[in-house]
Amino acid sequence: MTELSVSILSADLANLAAETADSMVCGADMVHFDVMDGHFVPNITYGAPVLKCLHAALPEVYYDVHLMISDPARYAADFARAGASLITFHLEAVPDTAEEVIAAIRAAGCQVGISIRPGTPVEAVFPYLGVVDLILVMSVEPGFGGQKFIPTTPTRIAAICAERTRRGCDTLIEVDGGINTETGPLCIAAGADWLVAGSSLFHAMDPAAVVNVLHSK
Repeated sequence: MTELSVSILSADLANLAAETADSMVCGADMVHFDVMDGHFVPNITYGAPVLKCLHAALPEVYYDVHLMISDPARYAADFARAGASLITFHLEAVPDTAEEVIAAIRAAGCQVGISIRPGTPVEAVFPYLGVVDLILVMSVEPGFGGQKFIPTTPTRIAAICAERTRRGCDTLIEVDGGINTETGPLCIAAGADWLVAGSSLFHAMDPAAVVNVLHSK
């Protein structure tokens, strides 16, 4: 079954813990925590202190932390201490030092993910299959929630899935951006293991029904 990582970027930050807890009750499997620095992407969200508070309120949750920042190695330990379970960074942010970032995240005690923007060829992540725990495919340009799903995304997922099969490894494939009850099944069919959903879940009349669709295989 595909797992759902709920993006709290779309939550009411004044009631973050309560809304996050509600999404877990509706069946979400983990929390997707987007970190933006205003440099790598043109937006600023929140940092490790917010994660620390949320983790204190909901300590049993798996925290899928997505660093959309220019210097992920510098902050890996901070997010690990704050409660991150897995830390994903962008290959485009550190094209020459990805191995060092992977090592820093592992040293901090977290699982590791690597992400690519929609314009980056999928072949760029092939060398990391079997090295990292997860590949995150962005289905929108990173920086803001609520964007429209890019239609070529399933083809990109399928290409990574095929290469994963060829190599015989078990690296997970996650998709983030514009995921809803229409686009989610397309990604599942292409080979995605985890789906990130924010707006489609928090703004739904029946969030549990959305979760059920996104869990479908």
